[in-house]
Amino acid sequence: MSDDFILDTDDIQRRMDGGMNALRSEFASLRTGRASGSMLEPVMVDAYGSMTPINQVGTVNVPEPRMVTINVWDKGLVGKVEKAIRESGLGINPQLNGTIIMLPIPELNEERRRELTKVAGTYAENARISVRNIRRDAMDQIKKAKADGMSEDDEKLWQDEVEEMIKAQIKLVDEALATKQEEIMQV
Repeated sequence: MSDDFILDTDDIQRRMDGGMNALRSEFASLRTGRASGSMLEPVMVDAYGSMTPINQVGTVNVPEPRMVTINVWDKGLVGKVEKAIRESGLGINPQLNGTIIMLPIPELNEERRRELTKVAGTYAENARISVRNIRRDAMDQIKKAKADGMSEDDEKLWQDEVEEMIKAQIKLVDEALATKQEEIMQV
């Protein structure tokens, strides 16, 4: 008998928090017309034979609202960092000043803002899918415990608890999306 079945809700929450953190970092990479060092996080540079994040080959600063600078530590990598930024799809044109790469952040036009809100929506939908996959895994554990002899009352109790956790997480995803879309559309 499996009357002592306990669903690992901490693991479920940890997995959902991981998905939320991934969503936040994807949102941080979306340009909103304001300079942010986090917009360079997904950009990788071919340095010393391996792909390396930009913040590990230089210092990223935001000296003014529409400017990001990267002070590259190794002069030999300046060209590679510039190339990585150009090929990243961020739509930023790097300007060189010795070992410092300046990235002026252009104003976003209305069309680009709408595109970015769609991209944000895609990121949020991927996060919702991740949450639903976590729900499916939890429900499978509950069904297995039911097959091993768990009572119907306990089964219903665990299913309700999982549903509450999932609803709360999807609400967080939706709120984060609404905030990001509002931020993007702000002129």
